[in-house]
Amino acid sequence: MHFRISKCISTLLLVMLIGSTTTHSALTSSANAQTESRKIQDARMTPLVKAVKQCRLSVVNLRGKKTVPDGDSATKTKQVNGMGTGVVIDSRGYVLTNYHVVQGVENIEVTTGDREQTTARLLAHDPETDLAILKIETTHPLPTMKLGTSSDLMLAETVTAVGNAYGYEHTVTVGIISQLGRTVQVNDEQIYRNLIQTDAAINPGNSGGPLLNTFGEMIGINVAVRIGAQGIAFAIPVNDAMDVAARLMEKLTTGDVVHGLIAETVFEDDQPSLKVKDVIPGSPAAKAGLRRGDRISAINNKPATHALHFQSALIGKSARAPVAFKIDRAGRALNIAMTLKRSSANISTVGWGELGIKVTNVSAAEMSGMHDNYSRGLRVTEVRQNSPADEEGILEGDIIVAMHGWKTETIENLAFVLGEEIVKNQKDFMFYILRDREPFWGQMRIAGRDVTRR
Repeated sequence: MHFRISKCISTLLLVMLIGSTTTHSALTSSANAQTESRKIQDARMTPLVKAVKQCRLSVVNLRGKKTVPDGDSATKTKQVNGMGTGVVIDSRGYVLTNYHVVQGVENIEVTTGDREQTTARLLAHDPETDLAILKIETTHPLPTMKLGTSSDLMLAETVTAVGNAYGYEHTVTVGIISQLGRTVQVNDEQIYRNLIQTDAAINPGNSGGPLLNTFGEMIGINVAVRIGAQGIAFAIPVNDAMDVAARLMEKLTTGDVVHGLIAETVFEDDQPSLKVKDVIPGSPAAKAGLRRGDRISAINNKPATHALHFQSALIGKSARAPVAFKIDRAGRALNIAMTLKRSSANISTVGWGELGIKVTNVSAAEMSGMHDNYSRGLRVTEVRQNSPADEEGILEGDIIVAMHGWKTETIENLAFVLGEEIVKNQKDFMFYILRDREPFWGQMRIAGRDVTRR
């Protein structure tokens, strides 16, 4: 009896051991399978896959109806469905796209990268470069597009386009850089210069979307295709696009606030950085201690590499608002705080000695409807007798909108133009004004240094 009981117990232990061995073997096999699956997944995670995954939430799809001419008739019109793409350049919902995508669209419908359905407003645009800034209504901060550089692009380099092709949201296509520096005329009004040519499939709806390198950095804004050709498409280089975006964002800052800082994007070893180009004497920037040549690495604790980042940081800021900078000055790290000030009631004497004018800022609201190409300017409040401005017929009340190829939307813009060597050397330069909403132009030169100020 005892023997049989012992035998039964031994048999039971043997069964348990066999079961334990089988379970261990199954777990080992499962773990090996998971490891192998991860290896396969890692192998499939190519640079292009990572690039698209990285940028997906920074791309938005745009739709809307627009009114266009119906045939050759000058009076007949029809409504068509428009579509395009945009890239998020500020987490608050500021988006860069092509102007032709949203031109004439009454209600801009947006689908974000996480499928949120919302709308957008057109805030600023530049018809010459066909770029525009939108503000989309979003319930949360949006990831911003990672910016690359277009200064070191190589022929045959692999690129990826992401966009709303024919309404198919977030379509991904791959190609190479076919050529650089292309000039393309699409109609009598629109000429694109310095374009990237690519054979990545670009279709209607891709306009305004990103062209990416293999690191997931935006190197261009897709803009046009060659009709009737295969594999010939074009993108605006990101360096050019960001310069325009910075100027457009500047239009969105509060018109009665001044800072006195002129910042620019520079490229060293093909890498962008934000540097102080000039500081207006007596301005908030000068009082804060900012100097020409300072390299700005962060603004309000956010990394800064482009002039776009500086202009974005000013949006929504009012007088007496602080702006914090982290800078590098000759290898020394510094923290500098600048306090903005109000200027709406102030008359600037920038240009009084050189041109014989005193000016004040004209806000975007005041300029609304005056001219399609100009959203801000400088109103002339006084003209000195026998000065260059007086001799060229500039009158009090005129609004100066451009000088020497630069828009003069702020006092800082005017100071920048007057600081240019070609202007300081008393060579003639062009100027443009609005008088009773009508555009006029002329030529003048800076007065000699012996001009008497009153």
